Amino acid sequence: MKVVYSDLHLDHDPHAFMVRGKMKRSNEQPERALRLLAAVRADGHDVIAPADHGPGPRAAIHTPEYLRFLETAYERWQLLPDASEEVLPNIHPFPGQPCTYPDSVVGQAGFHMGDAACSIGPNTWRAAVGSADVATHAAQLVADGERAAYALCRPPGHHAYVDRANGFCYLNNTAIAAQHLRRHHDRVAILDIDMHHGNGTQGIFYRRNDVLTVSLHGDPMLFTPFFTGHAHERGEAEGLGYNINRPLARGTGDEAYLAALRDVCQSIRAFAPGALVVALGLDAHERDPYQALAVTTPGFALITAEIARLGLPTVLVQEGGYLSDDLGPNLSSALRGFASAA
Repeated sequence: MKVVYSDLHLDHDPHAFMVRGKMKRSNEQPERALRLLAAVRADGHDVIAPADHGPGPRAAIHTPEYLRFLETAYERWQLLPDASEEVLPNIHPFPGQPCTYPDSVVGQAGFHMGDAACSIGPNTWRAAVGSADVATHAAQLVADGERAAYALCRPPGHHAYVDRANGFCYLNNTAIAAQHLRRHHDRVAILDIDMHHGNGTQGIFYRRNDVLTVSLHGDPMLFTPFFTGHAHERGEAEGLGYNINRPLARGTGDEAYLAALRDVCQSIRAFAPGALVVALGLDAHERDPYQALAVTTPGFALITAEIARLGLPTVLVQEGGYLSDDLGPNLSSALRGFASAA
């Protein structure tokens, strides 16, 4: 399988991450991508660098003011007296209340950053653009006839909304890949198998019927993002019925996960998309630092083989999966499983 990777992510190393009120180093570290890269190289996959796809793919998903904020926030923040090393929000608008877009970078940080897990450093914008190019390039490979391609994206993207960073994510790589494929197909499906709900992806496509969004994830009554990912969220307006959430109980293992996956794959078949984007989170693993679900390493092969049996041109976009000795083997298992059934 062709693997698209950019080393632009290496200088994005966020340290500010609030966990239960305490500041810790972010779980989203450069070593994640290096371990994944080592795994695909050891397995003999063809690793290629992305082309510069320009601003168009990210502008097709995100608002101009948000893109401008991401590009300029760090430099503007550093002009503030006694500023922190990384951009962090400390105030947010209240939903349902009047909201005026602020001129201050402090106010804009609160407007465009949804939590304290998406700090912006000196090279965050550069890394996010590189990650979006990785996803776009993989989508173009599939549009050009590849059966499947793997986008080794870092930073990840599925928590990023149209105009808001969230949960380690800045540009929504999965949504960017799906929108790029829409240039070639009337309908595209997204299947998110990350342990956390793809809230940004859901929000982007929630009122559309040309992109089916499906997410299997830990029950948001217990896990972030908490406020979205519940089964009753089915879309709105033209998108009603085109959003499917399958919350999973803590400790869900291979057998129960596969049963839920087979069910949602039937809905994907009914939608009859021309292509599929898989948000490939590996944090459903039993020994991932989050330890919410209990998928085994061989289980990832079973999961991706089931996805491959859909018979669709497929872009696999890396989302979560955090530092452990199992991270590389989990990716190897996932890619081998897909290839075995493709």
